[in-house]
Order: sequence, then C-alpha cells, then structure tokens
Amino acid sequence: MKEEYSRIITAVGEDALRPGLKDTPARAAKAMQYLTRGYGQTLEEVINGALFESDSSEMVVVKDVELYSLCEHHLLPFIGRAHIAYIPTGYVLGLSKLARIVDMFARRLQIQERLTMEVAQSVAEVTRAAGVGVIIEASHMCMMMRGVEKQNSCMKTSAMLGEFRTNPSTRSEFLSLIAH
Repeated sequence: MKEEYSRIITAVGEDALRPGLKDTPARAAKAMQYLTRGYGQTLEEVINGALFESDSSEMVVVKDVELYSLCEHHLLPFIGRAHIAYIPTGYVLGLSKLARIVDMFARRLQIQERLTMEVAQSVAEVTRAAGVGVIIEASHMCMMMRGVEKQNSCMKTSAMLGEFRTNPSTRSEFLSLIAH
C-alpha cells in the first residue's frame, strides 16, 4: 500500500521524495489499515461472549454512538452517529458491544444504507430480539468537499426489523427516545 500512495502523490503532481512528503506513503498506508480494520473483525470476536440472560422485555436504546467511515465511491470520510434500539427476548448485549458492532462495519468501505442494515441485522442475530431499530445520521465529505459542496447536508437512514417494522407504537417510542 505504501508504494501505491507514493504513486498517487506523484500522480497529483507532487514530489513524493520532498521532506514533507517522504514519510507520507508509510503514514497513509498505516492510516488506511486502521480506517479499514473492520475487515479483520468478526461479529463473534466483537461480541466476545457478552450476551447475558435477562428477564427484561423493555426497549433498550443507545443513542449518539459516533461513527467514522469511508465511502466506497470516493474513499472520503463520512462522519455521524448511530442510534440503536432492541427489544430483548431473554438476553441483553453488553452495552459497549453495540458501539463495537457499529465500529466493525463502519471501519470498512461503506455506503450508509448498507451500514445501517448491517448493524440492525447483526444486533438481531446476536440478541434474537423481538425487534431492532437503527438510525444513522451522517455528513459525507464526498458531498461537502467535492461535487455539489453542500456543507450543511446530513443523510439519515433507518433499518427497522421485527416489532420496529410491524408495530407503529414501538417505532414511535424509539423515535421519541432519540429525539434531540
């Protein structure tokens, strides 16, 4: 990857060997490996056994889980937050694991629509919940730094599974709990 970054720097018209850039290819390669570390993770590793028996059948909500990802179309960042809810059916997930699930999928080349669904489906799979709701709000640098250059745009996506899809009052409760 280091050599490829050196070629990119040269292709944009820079001298990849000048003092300010000579170590950039190695730093950029290391950064890209970090930013895409989700490819090296599995759901099982991320959960790491943190699924606990519980009598709770009330909605669990975690809001404002920050996320950082790279859009697969331009390799530019999108930055936002995820709101996740599920209705337990005998098991609850360790709180940090919801954020770790978001990170695992966000740290891959992504589109927001798929990221939202992947998080929802994974939470549903792990918890066997009666329903899962995920909403992601993000700002996309590919739309802010290039193209239409709209600085105040925010994309919102949702994935509603089970009770969140079929029961309007469950969906409404989730939406009211995450309202700012």
